[in-house]
Amino acid sequence: MAGLVRVGSTDDVPEGELRAFEVEGNAVAVVNVGGTFYAFDDLCTHRQCSLADGDLEGTTVECICHGSQFDVTTGEVLNGPATEPVRSYEVRVEDGAIQVQV
Repeated sequence: MAGLVRVGSTDDVPEGELRAFEVEGNAVAVVNVGGTFYAFDDLCTHRQCSLADGDLEGTTVECICHGSQFDVTTGEVLNGPATEPVRSYEVRVEDGAIQVQV
């Protein structure tokens, strides 16, 4: 386990938005929901489309390719066609820096 990796600053991910970062060679999406940051694998488990390009409503992200929906807090599938969850990561914010546990 690599530990905490700094991916960016809190200014990089405004409230209600998603952004993809490369973390240890993997695309990880980071979202800001009400000032709380969550991180999860950026690729939809259905057809590997970027979830950071998707639509966010509350704590639900919808994949732009086929409409799969995931809970950004857990990675759980809320609506298919995806059947497998995305991996979620622990996030820590320290002095304005977003860190992801990988």
